Amino acid sequence: MLIGELSRRTGVRTHQLRYYEAQGLLEPNRSTGGYREYADDAVLTVHQIRKLLAAGLSTDDIALMLPCMTGPDPELEPCPELLDGLRARLRGIDEQIDTLARSRQALANYIETTERRASKEYEPCDSTAQSQPSTRAGAIAPSDHPGRRRRPDDQARPGRLRGPADPMTSASPATGAVPTRLARRAR
Repeated sequence: MLIGELSRRTGVRTHQLRYYEAQGLLEPNRSTGGYREYADDAVLTVHQIRKLLAAGLSTDDIALMLPCMTGPDPELEPCPELLDGLRARLRGIDEQIDTLARSRQALANYIETTERRASKEYEPCDSTAQSQPSTRAGAIAPSDHPGRRRRPDDQARPGRLRGPADPMTSASPATGAVPTRLARRAR
């Protein structure tokens, strides 16, 4: 059968069938005109490939397994190289899971630390909150501190967070002094 017929019988697009061939999973014969000609058992092979791909196996893994497969499910015959390959794949998946678990824990730690810092440095963004931080005489209020992000209630546009003032374009909120670089430009 030609590639179009195999595509219709399996529901797999022709470019995917060509890919399976390039990966060594399908081996069509060539007609005198150069067309791919597949044997009838190619339908079963394509179904096996699709099921193994759906199980998360790579085409390299499937190439290792194909000689040991029978039936449409597919059923695997206990070939020694097959079991070694499957065990290696399982170890690889376990390593990926461990790596993802470590990444997840690191991200969760960053979130927790940031939330703790935010609860200490900022008031709630609730517009009904009326309390303002008390400051000692002459002390810089937290909202005016040059190294702190401003709270949304200090902004001209509510709900938007803004970082500290850019020291190269504005005066220091604490002292009113113009940064040296700007002072040089002004001369």
